[in-house]
Amino acid sequence: MNFKRMWVIFQARNREFFRDRSAFGWNLLFPFLIVVGFGIIFGGKDGSEFKVGIFPWNPAAVSIGQVDIPPAFKQTRYIKFIGFAALNEGLEKLRHHKIDFLIKAGDCPWQYWINDTSPNGYIAEKMFTAALAPDAIAAMAEKKQIQGAAIRYIDWLFPGILAMNMMFSALWGVGYVVVRYRKTGVLKRLKATPLTALEYLTAQMLSRIFVLMVTLIIVWIGCDAIFSFHVEGSYLNLLILFFLGGLSLTSVGLLLASRGTSEEFTSGILNFITWPMMFLSEVWFSMEGAPEWIKAFSQAFPLTHMLRAIRKIMNDGAGLMDVGVEMSALLVITAICLAAGAALFSWNK
Repeated sequence: MNFKRMWVIFQARNREFFRDRSAFGWNLLFPFLIVVGFGIIFGGKDGSEFKVGIFPWNPAAVSIGQVDIPPAFKQTRYIKFIGFAALNEGLEKLRHHKIDFLIKAGDCPWQYWINDTSPNGYIAEKMFTAALAPDAIAAMAEKKQIQGAAIRYIDWLFPGILAMNMMFSALWGVGYVVVRYRKTGVLKRLKATPLTALEYLTAQMLSRIFVLMVTLIIVWIGCDAIFSFHVEGSYLNLLILFFLGGLSLTSVGLLLASRGTSEEFTSGILNFITWPMMFLSEVWFSMEGAPEWIKAFSQAFPLTHMLRAIRKIMNDGAGLMDVGVEMSALLVITAICLAAGAALFSWNK
C-alpha cells in the first residue's frame, strides 16, 4: 500500500465534504435536534406514560385532585389523565388507541372501558383494579429497590442516537458517494492512475472516520452542556469504541458500494440495511424478551456490538477488557467487509 496516494485521496474527500457547508451543518444539527427533542419529552420522567381518559371532566376548570375516581389510582405514577366532555368522545379515542383506558368520574361503583386489543389498556386495567384493593392485600408483598445511582432514560438513549447518526453518515456518506463517483466517471479516471482499489477504499474509510469523529465530539460537547450526561467509565474508552464502530459501519458502506452505478438501487439497498439495523440494535428500545432468533440475527450488525460496548462503558463503568468481545466483533466485521469490498470493487461498473 502506498500511503502517499492514500493521503491525497483522504485530503481530497475531506475538502469536498467540509466545503459543502450545508451537508456539514446538517450532520451536526440532526443528532443535536434529536437529543434535545427526546430530552425535553422524556427529561425527568424516565419512561413512557399510560393515557387514561376521564369523563365528564374539564381539566382547565377542575384539577385532577377534585375528580371523583379512586384516590390511589390518581396517585399512580406514569399515568397521564386526559379529560373528555362526553362518553362518545372518549370512546372514539379509545377505539383508535389514542388513550389506553377510559373511566367515568363519579361515585362508586366506577364504570370503565378498555380496548381488548390494547396491551397498555390491559395493564392500565390491572393498575386500576389494584388501586381498589385494600391495604391488607398490598401488605402481602415486600418492595425491594435496586442499589446505586439510577440511569436516566436520556443517558441510555443518547449513545443510541449518536450511533444511529454515525450509521447513516457512514453508510450514505461512503456507499452513496462512491456509486455517484462511478456513475459520473470519476472512478474511471482514477483507474488510469497507480491507485489500487484497497488504497482507494481505505482512504475513503479513514476520511469518513475523521468526519464522524469530529462531528461526534462537537455534538457530544453541545448536548452535554445541556443535559450533563452521567459517564461512569473513561471518555477515552468511549472514543475508542466510537472509532471502532465507525470503522466497521464505514466498511459495510464500502462493501455495498463496491459494485453498481445506479444511485436509486444503492439507495434501496442502504435503506434495506439501515432500517433493520436501527430497530434490532437497541437504538430506541431494549431487545430483552425478544425471540432468541431475532437476538441472534441482530449480532450480525456492527451497531449492536458498538452500542452494547458503549453503554457498558457509559452506564456501568466497564473497561476495554470488559468489552473485548464487542471490540473483536467490530474489528472482524471491518476486516471482512474491507477485504470483500476491495476484491469485488469495480472502477466502472
